[in-house]
Amino acid sequence: MTFKCAVVDVPFGGAKGGICIDPKKYTKEQLERITRRYTMELCQKNFIGPGIDVPAPDVGTGPDVMSWIQDTYRQFNVTDVNAAGCVTGKPISQGGVRGRMEATGLGVYYGVREFLTFPEIQAATGITNGLKDTKIIIQGFGNVGYWAAKFFERNGAKIIGVAEREGGIFNENGLSVEALLQHRKQTGTFEGFPDGTFTNDGKALLEAECDILIPAALEGQITTANASRIKAKIIGEAANGPVTPGAHDILVKKGVTIIPDLYLNAGGVTVSYFEWLKNLSHVRFGRLNKKWDEQGKQRLVELVEKEAGRNLTESERRNIIHGAEEHELVYSGLEDTMISAARETHATAVKNGVDHRTAAFLNAIHKISAVYEGSGMLFMS
Repeated sequence: MTFKCAVVDVPFGGAKGGICIDPKKYTKEQLERITRRYTMELCQKNFIGPGIDVPAPDVGTGPDVMSWIQDTYRQFNVTDVNAAGCVTGKPISQGGVRGRMEATGLGVYYGVREFLTFPEIQAATGITNGLKDTKIIIQGFGNVGYWAAKFFERNGAKIIGVAEREGGIFNENGLSVEALLQHRKQTGTFEGFPDGTFTNDGKALLEAECDILIPAALEGQITTANASRIKAKIIGEAANGPVTPGAHDILVKKGVTIIPDLYLNAGGVTVSYFEWLKNLSHVRFGRLNKKWDEQGKQRLVELVEKEAGRNLTESERRNIIHGAEEHELVYSGLEDTMISAARETHATAVKNGVDHRTAAFLNAIHKISAVYEGSGMLFMS
């Protein structure tokens, strides 16, 4: 996490913590009690706080869990005016930020899209038309996989396969992401979805023909056992550690471009950072400047109308003078972050003749080293 934050210039360190249970085996009331007790232990040991350690959602958790963490922290820290910043991924009503839910999947989309603009990537993969009609297979249809699929589909790509624990669904001509989601919500499985072919072996889809493979489930999905059979030209690591080190070496030797998790799934922590900033500033993004922006655009539109000799339609006027909402500002900040980090990572890879995972680590280590060297040493040995 420290390296990931460094790659995308988020001023957080790294830590991981959790509870070793299967949340599906517990009621909502039981999960709340478990979460609150866990948070109590963190509070008693001074392991949590907006200036100490700030948890965020991961596998098996969601906005409800983050809300319980925040509320428990408040009970132990009643004078902390920044208490909302003790955790991110909260519901909007509890101080969350609009855009956090889709942040990791949206970051995956931005990252892959940016990589496809690099001439070296185009030459290596033969993908020269961006995402238009690009064939994508996604493993994992949870929060990350669903939103990544949604943004890819919305921007011209074809989602030809989706794999989950109960199996996979495939359609060479493309799947409707929203229709697939609704079918799985109603039935609990991809089986029976009318516009695709179902297979019980979802992991087999990893080896199907496609342009881009997005593992967005758990770690260790591509190993030395199946790496040689992977046919994708690009692997975008939306999950943490989906490709083992041995598999990574095999794939790189085959000429497969791997967009590493260290960079590609950092959209979540980036927008968690934005949420933390919102909580510390105690104001919704856009609240102070939205109308000011609209008034400035209004005056510009009036000047253009006067010079052009015609008035815009009401629809045209609304679209032009619209001031940014919170989620639009979050999207903008995330897009800029992912573009900048992609260019840094790719430039280092080209300059040093290394793969992009190595390049991302090089950049992260250099940034962290610069902080240590610049701050000096308080106690000299």
